[in-house]
Amino acid sequence: MCGRIYIKTNLDGLLREFSFAQRQGVEGLANQFPRYNGAPSLDYPIIIRDVIREPNLFGPVFVSARWGLIPRWIKGKPNRPPPVNARCEGISTSGMFKDAYRVRRCLIPIDGFFEWKDIYGTGKNKQPYAIAMKSGEPFALAGIWDTWRNPETDEDIRTFCVITCPPNEMMATIHDRMPVILQREDYARWLSPEPDPFDLMKPFPAELMTMWPIDRKVGSPKNDTPDILDPTEPVA
Repeated sequence: MCGRIYIKTNLDGLLREFSFAQRQGVEGLANQFPRYNGAPSLDYPIIIRDVIREPNLFGPVFVSARWGLIPRWIKGKPNRPPPVNARCEGISTSGMFKDAYRVRRCLIPIDGFFEWKDIYGTGKNKQPYAIAMKSGEPFALAGIWDTWRNPETDEDIRTFCVITCPPNEMMATIHDRMPVILQREDYARWLSPEPDPFDLMKPFPAELMTMWPIDRKVGSPKNDTPDILDPTEPVA
């Protein structure tokens, strides 16, 4: 799964790295980044396909969205935490995800993410790792989004989740899943009206990635400082 990410730059820096997308509705996030230990339920800048000029000219647009997908057809308040991940297998037929996957796909720009290795297979002793590109460049995860109306406030809330796939050779040493990372040349196709770009949801090349063990304090989202990313000795 993918349940924690990090963004090392401020909002303006992130938007510049993905300058092909227009800015729209992300001003409220200006003071929330860098975010070194980003958890679900928080708001993030994502890129969607939306109207950039009337009449009916569509293109990539930065918007704000909350991590944890709530489909628009849910009428009341969810009685359980909304999903932060969607498995690529079966996403086109899943009742929870299929509509968003068909017409509301998004890019989630980040600098890296975290994953935990279950050292003894018991779930009680886990070593966290930070994962990023070898180049140090930001990259985009594949996601889906939707807009849900809060019945208590009548507010429309945009939400999203991260799509996962089987791991590449590097990730397989610590976990059995990884987020779908898109190549830059595939961004436009992922955001396009194509209903099922299934072949894009595959493990990213391991040789382009890196990972390193970090301190267990990353387990608490309250710890949100640059030293979260400092390498440490893995637990034996």
